[in-house]
Amino acid sequence: MAHYLVTGAAGFIGARTSQMLLEQGHTVAGIDNINDAYDPRMKEYRLKGLQSKHGFKFYRRDISDRSVIDLFKNEKFDGVINLAARAGVRYSVENPWAFLDSNVIGTLNMLEVCRQFGCKKFILASTSSIYGENPPHPTPETASSSEPMQPYAASKKGAEALAHSYHHLYGIDVTVVRYFTVYGPAGRPDLAMFRFVQWILEGKPVRINGDGKQSRGFTYVDDIARGTIAALKPLGYEIINLGGHEVISINDLVTLIEDLTGKKANIQYGPPNLADMFMNQADVSKAREVLGWDPQVKLREGIGNLIEWYKAERSWAKDILTP
Repeated sequence: MAHYLVTGAAGFIGARTSQMLLEQGHTVAGIDNINDAYDPRMKEYRLKGLQSKHGFKFYRRDISDRSVIDLFKNEKFDGVINLAARAGVRYSVENPWAFLDSNVIGTLNMLEVCRQFGCKKFILASTSSIYGENPPHPTPETASSSEPMQPYAASKKGAEALAHSYHHLYGIDVTVVRYFTVYGPAGRPDLAMFRFVQWILEGKPVRINGDGKQSRGFTYVDDIARGTIAALKPLGYEIINLGGHEVISINDLVTLIEDLTGKKANIQYGPPNLADMFMNQADVSKAREVLGWDPQVKLREGIGNLIEWYKAERSWAKDILTP
């Protein structure tokens, strides 16, 4: 069995990926600073679940702090899975410095862990936001990623470029996985899916930016974690989309949640946000060919799982801040 470093281990994707690795018999060192980019109670909940499992150890540190490199000088990692990141396209407009620190400097530090301590595999989580305003749909990896619409996507582009330089200079095997709008149980409370479920079940107004006709190819978190783990295979340097196969508008998403919860939404439309893409849809033919990966969980099933999780955890999940 292998030993992996997972950054952002208390994050949505990091926690699920760590859990799957542990279930497969691997050992995981997780690192996360449990920042307040969104309600930290959600991160503490995920972390508590991981700390109850054999083979997991945790460092509460910030990967953008250069001193974290030496934390791992006595570790022998089979792979570094760099999922730690400041996320959120809107917040990146307000505080781009936080995104540069976490997403670029943090990535550099984790690449240095690989270089200094002999780890030959590096996975970098990137984003569909990197494709800019008007990509072809479905979007292949060959589409332009040089016109980011906000600092979040720009910081991910910088991280990708750094990872390529370390592949070129030091022979580190790098896979960049570009995620398309991830959702599921214990998901990020600053994204539409969790917010809509909470707002509808708690009778709160459902706030929508723009007219709600914008659409997303939502991807269930288990599918994302499976694809990320599959990307640990030796590939040289590859960029691979991981995205959902069902695209839905925001208006239709609200209707689907209404149907699954049996409750009516009180919708309030607001101005559109210039940092948002109007649509995303992944071309995952490369993931299918290179990784043998396809998204498996259909949207209705995945949202149903999220709703059931929320009901089971409602005593505290109802109080999670959803900005």
